[in-house]
Amino acid sequence: MFVCFYLATTFVLGSLRFPFRYWTGLIAVSVATAITIGIWERGVWALGLFIPPRIAAREFAIGALWGVALVGTGAILIVLSTDVRHQPGRGFPWLELILVYAPAALHEELLFRGYPFQKLLQINRAFALFFVAFLFAALHAGNQAVTPLALANVFLGGLLLGLAYERYHHLWFPIGLHLFWNLMSGPILGHEVSGYTGAMTVFVERGAGPWWLTGGNFGIEGSVWMTVVELAAIAVLGWQHMIRSKERLI
Repeated sequence: MFVCFYLATTFVLGSLRFPFRYWTGLIAVSVATAITIGIWERGVWALGLFIPPRIAAREFAIGALWGVALVGTGAILIVLSTDVRHQPGRGFPWLELILVYAPAALHEELLFRGYPFQKLLQINRAFALFFVAFLFAALHAGNQAVTPLALANVFLGGLLLGLAYERYHHLWFPIGLHLFWNLMSGPILGHEVSGYTGAMTVFVERGAGPWWLTGGNFGIEGSVWMTVVELAAIAVLGWQHMIRSKERLI
């Protein structure tokens, strides 16, 4: 049901030539979520989006710090192992934040960590985490300059974001992580974001190195250093989940 409403809304907006591409996905997933919960759950489902503002802001900030720290660590490792350097660019792309980065992060989190994922999580945790991470990677398979290593890293990113949702069972932690991961990668450091090249950035990337270290034209997510960073982050969140599960059993 969810997929049908999502595709139908996307088709309608496409036929109307809705001008804002990244907002199309966000509107479609919002409509599909609202209708599916309204019909299938009779309007009752703790989506983890509509929570007290103070809690939402706190969890979003935690996610933002994670995103900055993880991408920043990967960028430092790339600089230390290659000739890549960062020089001043033209500034932060505020318009792109509104038209591209914010709606894209919200769209993907509602699509991949929203109602369908949460429903699967109640049935089988491992299946939900790995299957949705696989779908998340598959969505990026057609991106520009994609490589097998980049897809593996996007898959790990899907696992990481699934665990981020599971940390509080709210969407604001993964939204903050996802948004600031992308902002740190592209608008701030000047890398491509999953193959997408922004119009302007705070810094620009200069120098070169092996594609498997720098990420090539796919961006920092195509680097083996991000594989290491993501695995470490997954281990931390996975360990925290294991500790909480043991505490609930005591």
